[in-house]
Amino acid sequence: MTHLSFTAMSSLPLAAVEDLFSLVSWVIPILILGALLLPQMIRILREYERGVVFRLGKLIGTKGPGLVILIPVIDKMVKMDLRVVTVDVNRQEIMTCDNVPVTVDAVVFFRVVSPESAVIKVENFWRATGLIAQTTLRSVLGQSELDELLSKRDQINATLQEVIDKQTDNWGVKVTAVEVRDVQLPESMRRAMARQAESERDRRAKVINAEGEYQAAEKLTMAAKMISAEPIALQLRFLQTMVEISGENNTTTFLPLPIEIFRPFMDAAAGKGGGGPMPTPSEMVESGLVGDPATPEEGDSGDGGQKA
Repeated sequence: MTHLSFTAMSSLPLAAVEDLFSLVSWVIPILILGALLLPQMIRILREYERGVVFRLGKLIGTKGPGLVILIPVIDKMVKMDLRVVTVDVNRQEIMTCDNVPVTVDAVVFFRVVSPESAVIKVENFWRATGLIAQTTLRSVLGQSELDELLSKRDQINATLQEVIDKQTDNWGVKVTAVEVRDVQLPESMRRAMARQAESERDRRAKVINAEGEYQAAEKLTMAAKMISAEPIALQLRFLQTMVEISGENNTTTFLPLPIEIFRPFMDAAAGKGGGGPMPTPSEMVESGLVGDPATPEEGDSGDGGQKA
């Protein structure tokens, strides 16, 4: 009996070990299988993410944000980002409507508004949107003149955004903005535009100068009318001019002459032609304004001052 009891006692630990090995042989595969299947079953989507779920290849809808439970192996999910993204349109050479070659590039801002359409209806919406933007940029700018491209940039950007958005709307992509980033002109065109700008500035300067002369002439005409109404004003202006001249150059000598000295000449000119040219000395002698220097006056004759 002692031998039997010892055998029973020794057999108990072996059975426990066998049970432990049997349990471990089941737990380890379950843990490995869970580690493999759990990431496929549970997905966590952020607020700006959505998941397009396919079950056995068939679309069942859009899920998210938050916790998403999937059936392993059966369900497949495509993650989509709803934030605004940018695409650079490569620099390209374009011929404008007025046959001027320019090199331009642009930036396109867009976002996904329908994740299902962006997954089902287009293979790669990033590349498709970039190519559409590139071809539309060439088409729209080719219909514009150089002056419009340089001065009406906002209008061209709005046209590009409208055309591109109309084409990508079926893909579930919303184009929010298109900006023409840089416009490079040939060196010869830059020089021509610089000459044009310089000529335009010269023209404006001449126009402003002419307008100033015109306004000054108007003021002088008004001043002349006022002075003609008050003759004493001309004398006051004359005295003021004398003061200004004496203040500027002290070495200047001037001799004022009253206008009455020339009054006979002015009257004679007005009597002959009503404002005609100044009479010659012979005409003045004939009219009696001045004496003939060749004719001796009375009392200066050679016979002692007696009359003939």
